[in-house]
Amino acid sequence: MSSAFTRLRVRLTLALGAAEIRLRLRLPRLMYTLTRRPTERESPYAELVRIEADPAYRALFFAGLDAALEDRLATRTAVVAEIEAATEQLRDLVQRSDHGRAA
Repeated sequence: MSSAFTRLRVRLTLALGAAEIRLRLRLPRLMYTLTRRPTERESPYAELVRIEADPAYRALFFAGLDAALEDRLATRTAVVAEIEAATEQLRDLVQRSDHGRAA
């Protein structure tokens, strides 16, 4: 059963390959449009040029940048507060264990 299935898969693969070759020869424009190609990448400085050239985009970009910086600062402040709270808890725990040993 598996050898029959394998033969069928091979035949289908060969038939599809032959069909692709015929389509490429008979309909090259259609096959060109259906073929995947890597996307064209913009210049690394394209956004910088747009920021400098378009005042509305510049305002929008800087507003987003300011919001991201404020978010980052708030996150860091929250992390520092959590670390300080954990430090205090650890100090309390160490002091309690020191008092237990002294007794």
